Amino acid sequence: SRRAGASSPISTSSCPCGVSSSSKGPAMTDTPEEPRLPPSLRLLKALVIVLMITMICGVITVVGLLVTRMPNANAALPILPSSLSLPAGKTALAVTMGQGWVGVVTQDSHFLVFNSAGTLVQDVTLTLP
Repeated sequence: SRRAGASSPISTSSCPCGVSSSSKGPAMTDTPEEPRLPPSLRLLKALVIVLMITMICGVITVVGLLVTRMPNANAALPILPSSLSLPAGKTALAVTMGQGWVGVVTQDSHFLVFNSAGTLVQDVTLTLP
């Protein structure tokens, strides 16, 4: 019979030890060893692994600090008066607040202090250089 293609017939022979072998080559029972990387690439691989571990630790640290150090979003906001009425002719430039008071800086260099009810407590004239 003819075989298709360029394949040749397989012949087997037995050796005196009782193991049969084929003419195609020796039987491969062991897995081939992986070739080792050159030393410079091994160093580069180690550096990349160390960098990856460092970056993962850094991200975990930043996230942990943000979670633990951020102010409480549900913290009580300062109590503001429902309205502030400035004296006649005063125009507000800036507003600041503290515990129980609100301060307003006006265009004519005055600092007006209001209590939490919204009534004027003190009028301080600012002297600017």
